Amino acid sequence: MQKIDVAAYIWPAYTGQELRTRIFWADGIGEWQTVKRQHVKPEHNYVWSRKPLWGYQDEADPEVMEMQIEEAVSHGVNTFIYDWYWYDNRPFLENCLNDGFLKAKNNGKMKFYIMWANHDATYGWDYRTSSLMPETTVWRGAVTEEQFRIIGKRWITQYFTRENYYCIDGKPVVSIYDLENFINGLGGVEKVKENLAWLQEEARAAGLSGVHVQMIKWGELTLNLSGFDGGVRPVTPELAKEIGFDSLTHYQMAHFANIDRDYSEIIPDMEAEWRKVTANYPVPYYPHVSIGWDNNPRYIMFRPGIVKNNTPDQFKIALQKAKAFCEENGISLVTINSWNEWTETSYLEPDDLYGYGYLDAVRDVFAEE
Repeated sequence: MQKIDVAAYIWPAYTGQELRTRIFWADGIGEWQTVKRQHVKPEHNYVWSRKPLWGYQDEADPEVMEMQIEEAVSHGVNTFIYDWYWYDNRPFLENCLNDGFLKAKNNGKMKFYIMWANHDATYGWDYRTSSLMPETTVWRGAVTEEQFRIIGKRWITQYFTRENYYCIDGKPVVSIYDLENFINGLGGVEKVKENLAWLQEEARAAGLSGVHVQMIKWGELTLNLSGFDGGVRPVTPELAKEIGFDSLTHYQMAHFANIDRDYSEIIPDMEAEWRKVTANYPVPYYPHVSIGWDNNPRYIMFRPGIVKNNTPDQFKIALQKAKAFCEENGISLVTINSWNEWTETSYLEPDDLYGYGYLDAVRDVFAEE
């Protein structure tokens, strides 16, 4: 077994099986519709044309996921973190997890856990309208207490009780992406604490040891300068302690670093962020490594903020530093953005530019002989 678990986030939009995705991607193939376009912005000497070596696969197909699981495990990625959504009082984009990964015959080779991506859904996903109204809300991510308790029961019965669900200290892990939406939807910090206590009791009633609740960390005051989901996020160590989170990690380095420069210049900032969070927060921090950032494929107009020269060799250096950080601090989990965030240009899946380069970097650093 690997000494350090490597968990890659999955953006579950590469399928047409979820009918509500047609709002954003009318062709019925999910966000592959955007990836298939050649994105040329001549006034900025910008060209983006990436092609997946595995083709435009339906990632809600269990046979597709059987192949991807084999590739992931053989390259040292032993855990998937599925972005999980709940909009308009019902789940959204569950197909890749429920019909793809969980129906794959070999899914027992990997662990998985969910990150509740409870940000608002906007037209930023729709290439046709994103440049005109990127922040226009389609569905709200905040939920009421009534909805949260429906969600919590769904997590427990459908996911947490599975043998290959990822646990820390014997407790199934769930990440909360947007703390502000979580607090606002439930009606304040005290209501959040009350509902998390309820979730713990429900888990124990189902025969579990409880739930490990993980906070997705943004900067202490991060401005939305690069187009990623969300806006200003003031999050303090005191608030994390008050709510009672069990650990922290990040989703994207664009949430805390200036990404409009060479990857080699960003690596020290990533490492500094790991150390700062570890020093200032009362719970464990699991280091995060992003492959890159460029979400111009989602927009007609040019979007500033692009990671440059993020080659597999540079990515490997970042992974080596994350491994050393884990060994130094006695922790055993690294999160990576991501398995398949193609339109944010931060993915492990092989393409026609670097082939299997990013996956090979993970294998070289983390996979056991």
